[in-house]
Amino acid sequence: MTHLREGDKAPDFKGINEKGDLVSLRDFKGKKLALYFYPQDNTPTCTTEACNLRDDYSILKKRGIEVLGVSPDSPRKHGNFIKKFDLPFSLIADEDLSIIKAYGIWGPKKFMGREYDGVNRTTFIIDEKGKIEKIIDKVKSKSHAQQILDALAK
Repeated sequence: MTHLREGDKAPDFKGINEKGDLVSLRDFKGKKLALYFYPQDNTPTCTTEACNLRDDYSILKKRGIEVLGVSPDSPRKHGNFIKKFDLPFSLIADEDLSIIKAYGIWGPKKFMGREYDGVNRTTFIIDEKGKIEKIIDKVKSKSHAQQILDALAK
């Protein structure tokens, strides 16, 4: 779905997180970042994915991987989601879809026979220099942290 490829420079972004702080790609320079895009807070699959990343967060951190989520939800909704599920990482509110569209993951989806445009669940692993190291477009919500670790082991 995305026009981006592994090895491309990651599109720069700026967005507001759940605390109202401005977060940008530059904040992660010198660090490996798992930038994960998901459709909506408090939905079953998105919650499963976030909780899997939460449960394995310490393993990801030990491997030097930062985690940052992005969805079209508001900062307030993100704050409630983080609090409800005790998420140890930040979430960016991309209400105008600028980051989502820059990464090329807004597009056609199907759910229960209905077609519509939305966020295609995708994770970009961005290296310390801001290049896309891996793209995971077939996200397994129940084992996403392991997918990230496996992708980096290849």
